[in-house]
Amino acid sequence: MTTITLRRHAIINIAVTSLFWIGTASMVILTERIVAAESPAISTILKVAAIVVGAFVYMRLVVRQATLDHALFSGVVWLFLAIASEIGMTMLFHHGWYILLGSPASALRNVMMFAWVIAPALFARKAR
Repeated sequence: MTTITLRRHAIINIAVTSLFWIGTASMVILTERIVAAESPAISTILKVAAIVVGAFVYMRLVVRQATLDHALFSGVVWLFLAIASEIGMTMLFHHGWYILLGSPASALRNVMMFAWVIAPALFARKAR
């Protein structure tokens, strides 16, 4: 493959990864809006389930033979997009917006961050 083809392939991969993140983040936001008032723990469990479902769809429909490296890279991109979105929304609304990752005061935030990174790796088919 030429360098131009590899660059084009990388740009397409990042774009598709971002599009699937948008769908997954939408499911997380919807889950937060519906369940958050009842219980933070149940809300976090359902949000993690939404992330896992989004990762499953992404890994099975888009990158069927993805390596673990690709899956972990996708997870890191998803986490980066979640952090950037929370920072952007906080700047826009002038108060904390913690829907995608959870409140910084909660230990459940670590669970959400871990879920964003690891969920695509759960469905990687081959190591290399």
